[in-house]
Amino acid sequence: MVWQDLLFMAGSLLSVVVLAPALRDVNARIPLATSVPKMALGGVYAITFATMGMSLAAVGLLATGLMWGLLAASRSPSSPAPARSRPNAPVGTVENDGQRPLRRLED
Repeated sequence: MVWQDLLFMAGSLLSVVVLAPALRDVNARIPLATSVPKMALGGVYAITFATMGMSLAAVGLLATGLMWGLLAASRSPSSPAPARSRPNAPVGTVENDGQRPLRRLED
């Protein structure tokens, strides 16, 4: 086992860990122009490292490509908007975020 293989795998898995919060955040929006090329590069790099005999790096980059694919599928601006932007707010309530004054709708 080569130290470079371990290093590339560790870096790839670190990027998976760093991307996980974006996958959990229902309000996150990542453009397809960002996520799709990163997904494709993860796959191409995984194949490249696999052909070089660096199987650990290939697995790490495949995981990175899969994470970008999940982000493309679930967090792109074209994916359905979340039902509620505030998970703790009861349905049908309006909250003031402190940024803007509440306005009343006139009849």
